[in-house]
Amino acid sequence: MGSLERIVEADAVARLAARDASLFSDDVDARIAVGQRLGWLDLASKASARFPLLRNLAEAIRSEGATDVVLLGMGGSSLAPLVLSRVIGSAPGYPRLHVLDTTSPIALASLLQTLDPAGVFVIVASKSGTTIEPLSLYAIVRGWLDDALGRPAAGRRFIVITDPGSPLEKLRQKETMRLTLSAPPTVGGRYSALSLFGLAPAALIGIDIETLVSRAAVMEATCKNEAPENPGALLAARIADAYDDGRDKLSLVTSPALRPFGLWVEQLIAESLGKNGVGVVPVLEVEPPEIASSGGRRLYAVVRLRADSALASWVEEALHAGLDVVELVVDDGLDLGAEFVRWEFATALAGFLLGVNPFDEPNVAEAKRATADILAGAASAPRACCDLDGTWATFAGGLAAPDPLPASRIDAVRAWLASARAEDYLAMLVYAPDDGAYLEPFEQAASAVERATGLPVCLELGPRYLHSTGQLHKGGPNTGVFLLVTARDRTDFIVPGERYTLAALHRAQAEGDLATLAAHGRRVLRLDLPTGTADAFSALARDIAAAALT
Repeated sequence: MGSLERIVEADAVARLAARDASLFSDDVDARIAVGQRLGWLDLASKASARFPLLRNLAEAIRSEGATDVVLLGMGGSSLAPLVLSRVIGSAPGYPRLHVLDTTSPIALASLLQTLDPAGVFVIVASKSGTTIEPLSLYAIVRGWLDDALGRPAAGRRFIVITDPGSPLEKLRQKETMRLTLSAPPTVGGRYSALSLFGLAPAALIGIDIETLVSRAAVMEATCKNEAPENPGALLAARIADAYDDGRDKLSLVTSPALRPFGLWVEQLIAESLGKNGVGVVPVLEVEPPEIASSGGRRLYAVVRLRADSALASWVEEALHAGLDVVELVVDDGLDLGAEFVRWEFATALAGFLLGVNPFDEPNVAEAKRATADILAGAASAPRACCDLDGTWATFAGGLAAPDPLPASRIDAVRAWLASARAEDYLAMLVYAPDDGAYLEPFEQAASAVERATGLPVCLELGPRYLHSTGQLHKGGPNTGVFLLVTARDRTDFIVPGERYTLAALHRAQAEGDLATLAAHGRRVLRLDLPTGTADAFSALARDIAAAALT
């Protein structure tokens, strides 16, 4: 029986719409937890009630001279705003949005150097109100604005988005921040794009949230139709059918202007479907892959603009070549409202089909605990086995150090690549700023490795991926081969009120993940650079490409 038939037979669409948690688990406690995570099902139809508040807030900060909005958040609290700001952008006369979803001191220093405090407003976003990254960044940025504007005036520049009654809401009251926008507690982070986590930042930079939400509402209603007149069910069935046929890699190919959308899809798919040894692996393609070397264990999901004739031609050629391709066509960036909904429904139904609970993340807390232990000095990461001209190499988990030890970084990367099997994927986990000077060389290296090996290559920024694909890395199948890239850079910030610095947190997050991946027997190579400059990262990227091509 095909996946679409299984959806129909189980009455899965109607049960999901009715918030029947038994669709996802037989366990009573798990059902209670699932029932508390289904508020996303009608977010679009209810969103208009918040429009007056958001319009008034947007006009208020404009009247107060806002030129820049800085969003401090991670994962579900930051990815939808990041996507909307990069795909649609700010309207004329509205402030720019800067999404700071990193603990990189280099990234923070670079951002603060570009900002005039007189025009800066800050959103602190965390569903739980306990997320260490935005809270640490808040402490630093608050001190920066306090120094520039004075504490009372600085407090008026901070807006909180969190669940009602969270520790962050209590902090807002204590530290006299401007206001709290309360998010629905029944919506998990990765399903929150159309909650205030996504809509408030969009409204503040002048995005037409009314049109965005109206298109989402149409999709929301359509996704409650019975299959096959249900775009979410159709996409879920394609994902599950591919998985059942051994195509467990979901390669996302987009029009260039829509490429940031992949970051949101990546989190939704990986964190929802990667657990209990099961996993659909999202792969964000930098550009449409060469058809002659494509195929294998992949479903290609194409999200393209209607006017993108080049990508339409690629789809036609790929289908003619026998590749498994599903094509989704949008008219403009505002159609992403509808795509948020389609993919949310599809992912939930795919969870039913794959037999996993799409609303929990059982392995995410492991790396958080490991980070805390390392910061407290109660634990340490696996040690380096060799010094390769200043770059420290560590082989960990299921990847033993070669004998003899590598003599160069290229040799170390070759040993990493040699451990990969036909069913595997490669993941580069790079702790660097979200900046083209750092990323583009690694994108080129990823493309070179993929061409040379034929394996999917995922390029992930740390610590962002800890709130995204990190769940899949630890909880999914042991088919990932990980290259962790860090640097011993001296750029740093004191975190007011804490015993750690920002650089220590950044490093502890990488080392906590290394320890957790190793504990799960994952194959990991860590390369720790002596400096965090873009040139140092670029040189390593060239070595990675050279290792694959020789």
